[in-house]
Amino acid sequence: MDLKSIQNYSNRKINLSGWVQNIRGNNKIQFIQFRNSGKIIQVVCEKEKLGEEKFLEIKSLDQETSIEISGTVVDNLKSDLGYEILLDELKIVSSSKDYPITPKEHGPDFLHNNRHLWIRSKLQLAILQIRNELSYQIRKYFYDRNYVLIDTPILTGSIGESAGTLFETEYFDIGKAYLAQTGQLYLETAIFAHDKVYCFGPTFRAEKSKTRRHLTEFWMLEVETANFHNEDNLALQEDFIKTISLATIEKSIQELKVLGRDIEKLKSYFEKPFVKISYREAIEILQKKGEDIKFGEDINAERENILTSEFEQAVFVKNYPREIKAFYMKQNPNDLETVLCADLIAPEGVGEIIGGSEREESYDKIIDRLNEEKLPIDSYTFYLDLRKYGSVPHSGFGLGLERLIAWICGLPHVRECIPYPRLMGRLDP
Repeated sequence: MDLKSIQNYSNRKINLSGWVQNIRGNNKIQFIQFRNSGKIIQVVCEKEKLGEEKFLEIKSLDQETSIEISGTVVDNLKSDLGYEILLDELKIVSSSKDYPITPKEHGPDFLHNNRHLWIRSKLQLAILQIRNELSYQIRKYFYDRNYVLIDTPILTGSIGESAGTLFETEYFDIGKAYLAQTGQLYLETAIFAHDKVYCFGPTFRAEKSKTRRHLTEFWMLEVETANFHNEDNLALQEDFIKTISLATIEKSIQELKVLGRDIEKLKSYFEKPFVKISYREAIEILQKKGEDIKFGEDINAERENILTSEFEQAVFVKNYPREIKAFYMKQNPNDLETVLCADLIAPEGVGEIIGGSEREESYDKIIDRLNEEKLPIDSYTFYLDLRKYGSVPHSGFGLGLERLIAWICGLPHVRECIPYPRLMGRLDP
């Protein structure tokens, strides 16, 4: 058994292996905060029951000592798990002397230098449990709707968005290869075989950015659907975010409480419609708020926060200027300066969590855009073939997993949302 199934063992004797998260008490009774399977339970150790020698051994236990315990599971309504364990026996497996992360305050650099140990902490346990649940709900959502998982390459010779944000390496005698910044171009090939597809895995961006929303390595979900237009795409995105978020919240109540999250407020975001405005409307709102911004400029993080604060809800900003978006986005027939796209902006300072668009299905228009962007057409032969052999309207989107985790968990920085963050100045541990 483990603590995740503790409810099945009420009033029964159990044996468990785990670690000492913390210990407190007096000369008659000690309370071990015992960790197993990412959960923490209180173990009650009574001197009268255990004897002087064993009690003194327990009292001297150091933080993170690994132990084996035997005892009886009893109800405790004050416990996060609803139970505690009355100790009968304890065996030390391995001691832990001078564990560096103590209950006192530590700075972020110290904690990240010791990330391999910090993931044992109470807050990090909660965050990674929520990440695990959210990742499961993402896969479940698309599996239940007959989307096919396509594992796209991490090493690639083509550029998905901006050449300036690529990590490059020499690839044998062929020349330069790049760590993928998106699986989208390959994912689009698969809709002609399976209609509805997605990929979900690590993505790499060499942006020289030190904001609280950027990592150089992160996990991204990407989705492509054949015979799908931009408005269909937005409806799918909204249903997807609401479904997986509410399911994750429902399964993670205790973890969210550990993080101090206002669960009712969080749920309310996903129980009412997301706001939809055009880029032009967004510019007007920002100008009225005193922002010095004009058509053709990107909407930065601070301005995204202004927009979500205006509506107190997540906001789709639709139809950005063509000149600031990727070559594959379809031109808006009703406003030729823009493309059929949208970014989903989350509230509470999280910012953009999804970017999506209808894709250009015309061979000639893709060629024109590649030339405009000065991208090597030879590297996109496979992509251009899609526009030659049975092209259809299609749309897709990408979700940054860590940003959605930051929203659900109420975290100030995405580096908290991944086990081992990769930042401009950090490549270890």
